[in-house]
Amino acid sequence: MTTFLDALRDLLARLSEGDTDDTFHDDWTRLLNTLVGETRADASTLMVMDQDALRPVAVLGLPDDVRGRPFRLQEHPRLAAIAAHPSICRFPPDSDLPDPFDGLLDEDLSQVHDCLGVALRDGDRLLGLLTLDALTVQGLSSLDEDQLLAAARLLGTCLRVAEQLSTTRRQLSEALEDDQGKAPLQHWHSPPMSRLMNALSLVAPTDMNVLLHGETGVGKEAVARALHARSQRHHGPLVQVNCAALPEHLIESELFGHRRGAFSGAMSERRGHFAMADGGTLMLDEVGELPLALQPKLLRVLQEGEIQPLGSERTIRVDVRIIAVTNRDLASEVDAGRFREDLYHRLNAFPLTVPPLRERPEDISLLAGHFLEDNRIRLGVANLRLDAHAMAALTAWQWPGNVRELEHTLARAALRALGEQRAIHSAARHQTILRLSPHHLALPNQPTEAMPVFGETASTPPDATTSEALNLPLREATDNFQRRLIQAHLAANADNWAATARGLNIDPGNLHRVARRLGLKD
Repeated sequence: MTTFLDALRDLLARLSEGDTDDTFHDDWTRLLNTLVGETRADASTLMVMDQDALRPVAVLGLPDDVRGRPFRLQEHPRLAAIAAHPSICRFPPDSDLPDPFDGLLDEDLSQVHDCLGVALRDGDRLLGLLTLDALTVQGLSSLDEDQLLAAARLLGTCLRVAEQLSTTRRQLSEALEDDQGKAPLQHWHSPPMSRLMNALSLVAPTDMNVLLHGETGVGKEAVARALHARSQRHHGPLVQVNCAALPEHLIESELFGHRRGAFSGAMSERRGHFAMADGGTLMLDEVGELPLALQPKLLRVLQEGEIQPLGSERTIRVDVRIIAVTNRDLASEVDAGRFREDLYHRLNAFPLTVPPLRERPEDISLLAGHFLEDNRIRLGVANLRLDAHAMAALTAWQWPGNVRELEHTLARAALRALGEQRAIHSAARHQTILRLSPHHLALPNQPTEAMPVFGETASTPPDATTSEALNLPLREATDNFQRRLIQAHLAANADNWAATARGLNIDPGNLHRVARRLGLKD
C-alpha cells in the first residue's frame, strides 16, 4: 500500500501543477502497476469518465492504442455491470457478456477467462473504473479484494479532488470534438502537441485574434474549436466559414450581409457571418483565399468593430473574435503581393502552428485507437485491432495527409479485413474480432496482397520452427515464439530491457510482465 500511496501522491502533484507534457501518462501507468503488479492479471486498465464515455489513462498487457478508444457503458455490458456494482464485480468464466478486451491482449489470441473490476466513485457519481483480466480460469482467485477495494475508494476520492482543478479537468474530462466524431485533442502525449496546447491555454482566455497555421489534415479545425471552448466567449456562437468555398461575387454578402434589393437576386434581407458570430468567435478557414479586393473591408471590420451590409447606409457594431486558419505561408503571400501586410499583422496577433503528424509519432497509437473504435462501431464487430507489424508500419510512415490520412487509411483497412471474412453473417458480426495487418493498410512500400493465414498453403515450405509449432498447443507455441523473439532482441540490445521494449514496440512494464511469465526474469 505504501508504494501505491507514493505513486498516488506523485500523480496528484503533477495534476495539481497542470502538467501536460508527454510523460504524464507514465504516472498513471506507475499507479496502475502498484495496484495490479503483484496479481496474476494478464491485462488491466485504469479508466476515467470523460463526458459519456470511459477513457483509459493507463493500460498494462494491452496495446497502447487502447488508450485512444472511448468505452461507452451502453455498448459494453461488462463495464456497465462493474459500474453498477457496489464492490468488486467478478464474472464467471462462462459469462455470456462480451468482454471489451477480447482479441486485444498482447500476450495471447484467446479470449479472457477470468475478469473482474471495481468502480471508482465520488458518492454515487462514477469517476472511473479499474479492470483486471486473466487468460486462465481462476487466474485472479488469490486477489486481495479488501485491499483492492480500499485502494479504489481512495483513488476515487483523489480523482474527485483532482477534477476540481481546471487544468486537471482538461486532462480528465474535456472532450474537444464535434458532433461528427472528429479526432479529439486529448489523443496526444507528444512534446510538440504539449507545447501547442500550452500556448492555446495561454491565449484562449484573451480576445486576441489568432492565426492558426498547419498542413492539410493536421486538425486545425479541432484546435479552433478548442480555442473557442476555452475562451470567455464559449457561451456565444462559433461560426465557421470556408473562404475558399465561397463564390467571389458573394463573399462580401456572406461575410457582412445584405439588404433586400442590394443586388440582382437579393430577394430578402440576409445576416452575414460577422453578425451571426456577434458575441462569439468567427473562424475564417482558408483565409489566404480571400480576394485582394475584399481584404480592405475585412481590415476595416477588425479596426473599427463595425460592418456595413450591402445596400445599407448604416453600420452595425459587432463584437467578434477572429480565428484565421490557413495552410499557406501568409508572410510569403504578403511578399508576393497577394495578401495585404496590414491585414496580415491584424490577423497574426497570436500565431499558432499545428505540427504535422510526422513530427509527433507518439500520438499515432492513440489516434489509431480512436479511429479503430469508430470503425468497430460502424462495422458492428466485437473488436478491431492492429497487429504489431501493422502498428510498426503506421509509426514508420510519414503521413503526408496527416491525421485525416490516418483516419481514412484505418477505415479502408477495416473494410478490407472484414471483406476477407466473407463467410461472416451479419448476425454473427458482433462476435467477430478483426486484426489488421500491414497488407490491410496498403501503405506505399507495404504489401497489398493478402498474406497466407494459418492452415493455408504458402508459396514456401514451413521451416523447422513452424513444423515444431504445428505439434504444440496454441498457447505453448505462442509462448515459445515470444520467448525466442524477446531473447533475440535482448541479445541485439546487449540485455538492455528499455531498448528491447522499444524494438518490440511494447510498453516496458508490459515487457517485464511477459518476461516474468515466460521465465526470462525472476
